[in-house]
Amino acid sequence: MVGTPINGRTRLSFGAVNGGHDLGPSSAPPSNAGSDYGIIEFTREDVEALLNEKAKRKDRFNYKERCENMMDYIKRLKVCIRWFQDLEISYSLEQEKLKSSLELAQQKCTEIELLLKIKEEELNSIIVEMRRNCTSLQEKLVKEESEKTAAAESHLKEREARLNFERSQSTLQEDLGRAQRELQSANQKISSLNDMYKRLQDYITSLQQYNGKLHSELSTVENELKRVEKEKATVLESLTMLKGQLTLSMASQEEATKQKDALASEVTSLRVELQHARDDRDHQLSQAQTLTSELEKSKDSTEKSCSELNKLTLRTNELEAKCALQDERIKVLQEQLTTAEEKLQVCDISASETRIEYEGQQKLVHELQRRLADAENKVIEGEKLRKELHNNILELKGNIRVFCRVRPLLPDEGSSTEGKIISYPTSMEASGRGIELTQNGQKHSFTYDKVFAPDASQEEVFIEISQLVQSALDGYKVCIFAYGQTGSGKTYTMMGRPGHPEEKGLIPRSLEQIFQTKQSQQPQGWKYEMQVSMLEIYNETIRDLLSTNKSSSEGTPTRVENGTPGKQYTIKHDANGNTHVSDLTVVDVQSVKEVAFLLNQAANSRSVGKTQMNEQSSRSHFVFTLRLYGVNESTDQQAQGILNLIDLAGSERLSRSGSTGDRLKETQAINKSLSSLSDVIFALAKKEDHIPFRNSKLTYLLQPCLGGDSKTLMFVNISPDQASAGESLCSLRFASRVNACEIGTPRCHTSGRPVESRLTYF
Repeated sequence: MVGTPINGRTRLSFGAVNGGHDLGPSSAPPSNAGSDYGIIEFTREDVEALLNEKAKRKDRFNYKERCENMMDYIKRLKVCIRWFQDLEISYSLEQEKLKSSLELAQQKCTEIELLLKIKEEELNSIIVEMRRNCTSLQEKLVKEESEKTAAAESHLKEREARLNFERSQSTLQEDLGRAQRELQSANQKISSLNDMYKRLQDYITSLQQYNGKLHSELSTVENELKRVEKEKATVLESLTMLKGQLTLSMASQEEATKQKDALASEVTSLRVELQHARDDRDHQLSQAQTLTSELEKSKDSTEKSCSELNKLTLRTNELEAKCALQDERIKVLQEQLTTAEEKLQVCDISASETRIEYEGQQKLVHELQRRLADAENKVIEGEKLRKELHNNILELKGNIRVFCRVRPLLPDEGSSTEGKIISYPTSMEASGRGIELTQNGQKHSFTYDKVFAPDASQEEVFIEISQLVQSALDGYKVCIFAYGQTGSGKTYTMMGRPGHPEEKGLIPRSLEQIFQTKQSQQPQGWKYEMQVSMLEIYNETIRDLLSTNKSSSEGTPTRVENGTPGKQYTIKHDANGNTHVSDLTVVDVQSVKEVAFLLNQAANSRSVGKTQMNEQSSRSHFVFTLRLYGVNESTDQQAQGILNLIDLAGSERLSRSGSTGDRLKETQAINKSLSSLSDVIFALAKKEDHIPFRNSKLTYLLQPCLGGDSKTLMFVNISPDQASAGESLCSLRFASRVNACEIGTPRCHTSGRPVESRLTYF
């Protein structure tokens, strides 16, 4: 079947598997497989020629030559497969190398990212510290500049006050000289004023009173001068109060100047009065003495002001020196800031270089990931081609294909990982095909054509057998049967769950595919007739599930309840390998709905019962048969195919099932028929001359599937429950023996003229 169009699709060529490129000596590793042929390399044309090669039949009755040609063809296929295995190993090694290089690149990128982050953090901390220092220095600079400006302003004000004081001192000296000159002129006039002395006595008294008043004012002035001295002392303590103290000192000096001006005006008035009074001389002398004392006091205050001015000058010089030091420090900090900025630029450059290197590493990682994905795709395509070639060899050998399906754990069985007995290998060769069962600490490994995990859906399972179902339309005999212990999911696999369309089993889905294909092939000139029959083998008795004659009542099923009372259904095989069941009901069908109705009718008639292992346990072997007869009116081609779908009863141990009475008889009959099936498989595996097909009705009915030209597939259903580990191990071992059996090459039943018998069973 491999290498020929199936269901309107063709298998991909080897060039398509390798991405559209032919494999030459440079792209494929040398293969040492097949020592008879030496080192052989294959191209796409070689593989296509090998797959499309047809047997040369010079003499159709020369079986020896045909066998030799077939063995030679199988040897070449083995060489090709071994070459593909070597190629797959090289791809696996390359994939591992790419993965290791990818991991190294990712690790290097991670280290670079960490170094980059550390450098960025260091640079950020340095920048933050530099900014803090710069901010503090700027604040200090602003503060010192403000202090320097204030000191300069106070120095200017002190200088102006000193100049003003010197000017006032010079005016006082001029006034004193003028007063002395006037005193001399007054002495000259004393003689003329002696006569007026008496008249002026009263006036002198009044002047004395006025003089006392002046003395009191003078004392107040002295107190004011003392207060000014105290304020000057406070100026020495604090520079910030210097401006106010100088202002007060200037105000006091202005008041003294005003007082001096008032005294001068009084002296002027006295001059006028002394012209009339001789005794005014003494008063003028006292006034001169007072003015002299005031002058001395003014000199003392001037000296104090000069000392204070010198101190302020020294303070200003100190502030100027401090400002110069601050300027130098600011320059040093500016240089440090410039150096830090240069370092920051260097770090930015190194960071950009690191970022560029990181981007380059990322591009390298992406390239490695792309190459890894390409390699994985090539490995997957090579695996697909290997499976096709493997299936081709199995068909040529005639092996029975075996699929294994593990059902999920039930709620009452628990889901703890401690009791997990089923595992799946992850290697490339065993992925999807291997299963491991652990019992009593010992691990048992098995490999089949396909293994379905508990999470596999009904649709995924059907996709794997869809091409096998298509073979029935192409004119092949196809047989699919489910084997396993009670409660392992056989009926669910074959029939599905009623009322849940998404969980339909293999039988409903196969019928849907067949009717859809029938509809699609009508434009090509094909017309099909289809017939359905269903039976069960209950207690080694064949029962017709589609019989309309029923005289049954509820209770334990017997042979009379279903089917005509007294009918004996016998199995017969003819010389062409066809099987007939006498008196079996065969119904013509035209649609899926008709078949679904018949399936429902058969399900209601089938023998089921309750045991300790299953609420609804199938107590019989159920056989569904769909016979197809196709005619192509345009090409005069005819095809006769048969699809057999079988749900075997579950094997069980009496100690676990707890069967008694009728259930005990049913269990014994089921185990006997399954034991007979096992004997047949062992005999086929050992290639014995005598195969015990007649030991049970089941094996005799399955004889064309197990020892004829049929395409046969067995589903082995197992339970992941720890309590069922022994039964599951037995089922897996039996499935391995079945997979090793060679039953013959499948034969397509097509011809260019009418087929004589259309009602053969198998």
